[in-house]
Amino acid sequence: MQHHDRDDSHYLTWPARLDAGSGPAALTRALTERPAGAPLALHVQLPFCRQACRFCASQRVSSPDNRQAEPYLTRLDREMVLISRLRLDHPAVQRLHWGGGAPAFLSLNQMGDLFDRLDARFGLSGARERDFSIEIDPREADVFTLRHLQALGFNRLSLGVQELDLRVQKAINRIQPRVLTESLVDEAERLGFHSLNLDLIVGLPLQTPEGFGETLDQVIAMAPARITLRRYAHLPRRYRPQRGINKADLPDAAAQLAIMGEARDRLDAAGYVPFGLGQFARADDSLAMALEKGHLGRDLQGFTPCPTSDQVGLGVAAISRVGDTLTRNAMTLTDYEAALDASRLPADVGHRLDAVERMRRDAIEALACRHELNPSLLTKAHGLDATVALADALQRLTPLCEAGLLERHGECLRVTAEGVWSLAHLLDAFDSRASPMS
Repeated sequence: MQHHDRDDSHYLTWPARLDAGSGPAALTRALTERPAGAPLALHVQLPFCRQACRFCASQRVSSPDNRQAEPYLTRLDREMVLISRLRLDHPAVQRLHWGGGAPAFLSLNQMGDLFDRLDARFGLSGARERDFSIEIDPREADVFTLRHLQALGFNRLSLGVQELDLRVQKAINRIQPRVLTESLVDEAERLGFHSLNLDLIVGLPLQTPEGFGETLDQVIAMAPARITLRRYAHLPRRYRPQRGINKADLPDAAAQLAIMGEARDRLDAAGYVPFGLGQFARADDSLAMALEKGHLGRDLQGFTPCPTSDQVGLGVAAISRVGDTLTRNAMTLTDYEAALDASRLPADVGHRLDAVERMRRDAIEALACRHELNPSLLTKAHGLDATVALADALQRLTPLCEAGLLERHGECLRVTAEGVWSLAHLLDAFDSRASPMS
């Protein structure tokens, strides 16, 4: 358990370093250089929620009702227009994700209007193979919400559970009775949503191994296709809502390891397949089947059974990954709105990977998605000698091999079962900064 995994979601947006002021030009160039007919995915950031949970580490806007969302939706449409003017040549969008806050905060009419605008600007697929997902706060949704989302075309849900222990819920200002989640899980199953993910957070105030074990038992009983365990990072200087948390109430490192140990035992016993980085799926889920067949991929939301593609992020703090270019929109609502009011793309930082960074990215993806690393394949794919270009990273992996997280098969390194639970530590070897985007 010494190297037990943690949530290193910043590896979805590697590299951490982005260049200030380069965002609009970088995104414009990346979009205009895209191959004709290449698929395009969309991610929409909807930062609104009715009240801020104290663990929150996102750019969210607390509002008592959804009227404040109207001007934001107008700006979103303006951003769509600016991007669509680049004359993107792509087939109908098969992958769409709404997240960033509580999208169900919007009224049903607002959700329908936003969906129609996305369809008008980009063309959304109606094919059965589409993957349209949305993050749901059970406190903001009911069965009518799910029926409306299904009618629009969404077929995958992620419900934010976080914790079911009432003591913990009070400490994080998120009272959420289990029945709210259970009713949505039951309705999603009845409506035939393809996949359901339940999010939990490890490391919250007043959390104990026993209490979290009970939460996980209740979640497993709901039989979701996927479960995600995120790790709470206490950064009150950066995230104002976290200042309401008493640091003394946080479980220490030993307690967090015990909590993860309880989670591991229960998830293993229930037959959930670990992917690393806090993601689990039932063996009959498309994620697990993609891993078994060697087709697993990752996008800006995490592991996916779908082929990865360029992804455009819309909204405040949204991230775009197009080709070898990564950009992030303005982090504050004021800056985001100001850019669009001036008819500028709101991307304020960006970075285009160089040759060695592209190799490091692919090494990270190989370990994360295929659980192996073959330097010869990287050398062939990039025209660079991987043993030279990645010498520092390969050296940092040596003690992890000795710790049993990797096995050597010739020059190929394969992640062990223990290594899957410590995947973040393996990925750290390829990132000298090993820090989240800031």
